[in-house]
Amino acid sequence: MPPESKTFPVVPSARCRYVIWSQIAIAFLFLELAIWAPTTALRNRWGSIAMITIVVLVLSDVLIDRRSLKRLGLGLPKAFGATMALGIGLATVAVMVILVHWLGGQIPANPAWWPNLRLAWGYVLWALIQEFMLQSFFFNRFEDLYGSSAAVWMASTIFAAAHLPSPILTTATLIGALFFCEIFRRYRSIYPLAIVHATLGLTIALLTPDSLLHHMRVGIGYLRY
Repeated sequence: MPPESKTFPVVPSARCRYVIWSQIAIAFLFLELAIWAPTTALRNRWGSIAMITIVVLVLSDVLIDRRSLKRLGLGLPKAFGATMALGIGLATVAVMVILVHWLGGQIPANPAWWPNLRLAWGYVLWALIQEFMLQSFFFNRFEDLYGSSAAVWMASTIFAAAHLPSPILTTATLIGALFFCEIFRRYRSIYPLAIVHATLGLTIALLTPDSLLHHMRVGIGYLRY
């Protein structure tokens, strides 16, 4: 079955390109400040500012630019797209667990993550927020600028960069984001992607020793672990 929606052709003017790039740069700057600020209070403050900025800009897409919820990935998923995302994601989790077991690794490597429903549900919500930022904000803007195929790589790269300096998370998020963005490009819904994102993230947390993963921290938190 062919994908439901691959592209939304938009050719912005030079002025619009400047505005779009300014939005991307400002949002990413706020996210980096939330990751690298020296104190927890400052990181929380910049994180709130970044989230509010992104939500307001996405709302402006709906209210001012009249973009549909489907374009932004906020509509209900279609069965085929959701099945594709969930099927590939769960198969990847199974392969990861089998590979770690075959190599003689400890399962779980991080007992603190299992069983811990509070952490799991919190991470599911965080995965949904990340997919909202990645797809509804960054992917859509890169798609406006350069088309959907280029947007897959550009949004994935900026998403991975936000996970520096953790080598494991930076690598995993680049690979994962390429998958998430490609599925989003084709089927346009963040909800099944959030479930897969959370499942893969929790699996990585369970299978990777904390000495390497630093409790899934990024930025200054990774360096100070």
